[in-house]
Amino acid sequence: MTASPATDRGVSPAIGTITLVLLTILLAAVGTSVVGSTPLDTASPPQSVAISATADDTGRITVSHRGGPPIDVESTTLHVSVDGRPLATQPPVPFFSTSGFEPGPTGAFNSASDPRLRVGDTASFTVAGTNAPAVTVGSTVEVQVLRDDRVLASAETSVDRRPGDGDEG
Repeated sequence: MTASPATDRGVSPAIGTITLVLLTILLAAVGTSVVGSTPLDTASPPQSVAISATADDTGRITVSHRGGPPIDVESTTLHVSVDGRPLATQPPVPFFSTSGFEPGPTGAFNSASDPRLRVGDTASFTVAGTNAPAVTVGSTVEVQVLRDDRVLASAETSVDRRPGDGDEG
């Protein structure tokens, strides 16, 4: 017995429909695997860090960590400006003795100390008279903490007289 022409025509559209459904499922699976295997940018934005700074007429600049995650000074750089002009030599934290600064910085800025500055910690260094511009009474000092050339935190202060430097008499 031979199939009638009407029966042959019914098979062709059914095979075409099944083929299209399978092709759609296959494309959806490939698309999902490509999107799923694409790495997402998981770098979190930098967390906010708050610092404050003080400076006196001896050239001593003190930075205090006020809030946020610890600052690893080994992975950061400091940029110091006096009245808007950057110091000729910037402090290479951590250090003990280097050109442009008096020896013996304190806290995390000292190479013999823990290099992490945590909330409540302070660290200081003293700008030498050989560095310029001079840190003088009334000057404005800005300290920026940078990581990967981006400002992580900054503080500005006015230079005061060191306690006990006056006309006591």
